Amino acid sequence: MKDIMRNQVVEEKFVEFYEKWITQLDENLQLLLRASREQSLNEAEQQALVSRMTTHIKEYYTVKWAMAREDVLVFYNPVWISTLESGYFWYTGWKPSSVFRLVESIKKKREVGPRLDDLTELQAKKIEELRLRIRLEEEKVDRDMERQQVTLADRKMMELSRLAARFRREGDSTSDASKHVDGLVGIALKSLMNGLEKVMKTADCVRLKTMKGILDNLNSKQSIEFLAAIFMLQLQLRQCGKKRDANILFLQNRYHIIWFV
Repeated sequence: MKDIMRNQVVEEKFVEFYEKWITQLDENLQLLLRASREQSLNEAEQQALVSRMTTHIKEYYTVKWAMAREDVLVFYNPVWISTLESGYFWYTGWKPSSVFRLVESIKKKREVGPRLDDLTELQAKKIEELRLRIRLEEEKVDRDMERQQVTLADRKMMELSRLAARFRREGDSTSDASKHVDGLVGIALKSLMNGLEKVMKTADCVRLKTMKGILDNLNSKQSIEFLAAIFMLQLQLRQCGKKRDANILFLQNRYHIIWFV
């Protein structure tokens, strides 16, 4: 029961933080779009704006990692995002390789919305090299998660779980044998949680490395357009997801009422 209550506390704390963070993300998007349209900022002002945006992104991961130390499972089953958003999740966040597809889409000229000015041949080459490196790192994260899943289904782990369940079923929770098994289960679960936290942080590092790698290869104006596209996509996905979940909930409630009428 204590663990369940702690989970709820972590969830509530992160939901509160996330709502404020996403509101600030929307405000930051408006700043980026204004800077992209007006083109009135000089180079130093553009760089300062990009730095402000990356600081906001890093804040998310700083808070996330701090709270994951209390309960990492909260981030594998997040309650603060819509089901549509969760469908795009890759180990508690967006998949890094998806950003390169976004870069390709915003390279094309558009009348409205953020776009990238034509990349130079050198920029395009470096971004492609980054894409290949990131793909290898994604595969490494996949392998790390596979190892965690194998550990969960490990024969010894299953045997410990079976013994613990038997002791509870028989009401024998105070004997030395029961306490010993519970202790071993606790150690195994702690090891598993540490493994899942490591996978999450490794995946987050690949995400951050992807963002930094792309921004390092863009000039300040291109960086503003790229960040605007990233923020816009995240906010639109969230808006569509919340609307979809609300519609599904409405239909469920409606048919529930009809069923009992």
